[in-house]
Amino acid sequence: MTAQKAIAPPCARPGSPGASSDVTPTSGVIHVNSRHTSGFTVIGNHLAQHGKLSLLAIGLAVHIQSLPEGAKVGVKALTARFPESEMRIAAALRELEAAGYLRRIRVRLRDGRVRTRTESHNRPYATVPAPPMPAADRPRAEPLTAPHDPPTPRKPRPEPRPRPAPLPRPTDALHRTAALLLADLRRHAPVLTLSEADVAALAPGVAAWLERDAHPDAIRRALTTDLPAPLAHPARLLRHRITALLPPPLPAPAAAPTVIPLQNCDDCNRAFRAPEPGRCRDCRGAQP
Repeated sequence: MTAQKAIAPPCARPGSPGASSDVTPTSGVIHVNSRHTSGFTVIGNHLAQHGKLSLLAIGLAVHIQSLPEGAKVGVKALTARFPESEMRIAAALRELEAAGYLRRIRVRLRDGRVRTRTESHNRPYATVPAPPMPAADRPRAEPLTAPHDPPTPRKPRPEPRPRPAPLPRPTDALHRTAALLLADLRRHAPVLTLSEADVAALAPGVAAWLERDAHPDAIRRALTTDLPAPLAHPARLLRHRITALLPPPLPAPAAAPTVIPLQNCDDCNRAFRAPEPGRCRDCRGAQP
């Protein structure tokens, strides 16, 4: 007899995919897991399956989380460990820093030196509170400047400009005279052509000059001499000159000296000065 040959494929295992967790899937990855008892690192799926990080960034994050405390994780150290270039590793580190898995801060040590500390977070530090830092390594609140760098001096604040003094209210006659003087300025200096509003605003100041017995010609010379060129704001310049060059009031006239009148002596008829008639000094001294 000839040997029997199996022409039908072997029967598949009973059950359908997804019916039980022990059933092997028909496609995709199949995990063959062994329990770790030492030398392992727990990585969250939020990092391993991150939707925006590159594969290089995810791999660097896993490598950094597996390193012991104090290990070097700078660009130079990682470039010496992996075949990727410094540019690619630096870009991956920036990805992890933006996603919250790395945090680089500058701290000042007790001896005054400044160091850069890299923190590796197994979860993004923006979603969980940061662990407390030891008091010996806690950064100070003072600005991070080198001990030998002098402090940058602060620029002094500019002093506020003094406001112009308010102009007095003149009488109607002085106001009209001052307005005519201001309107006439353009005949002596064409750049001092003023509007009616400017004349009305500046007339009280010119009237104050007139109240202090300033001659109109003197006022005109003070307002039109040494004008800047070009003159963009004539009314503003005139207001400054009117208030800044205002002369002081004239002092009161001095009293006339008292003149003692001449008198004729009643005894010797000699003239002498005295407020009232009488005898001269010699005649008064000769009387016993």
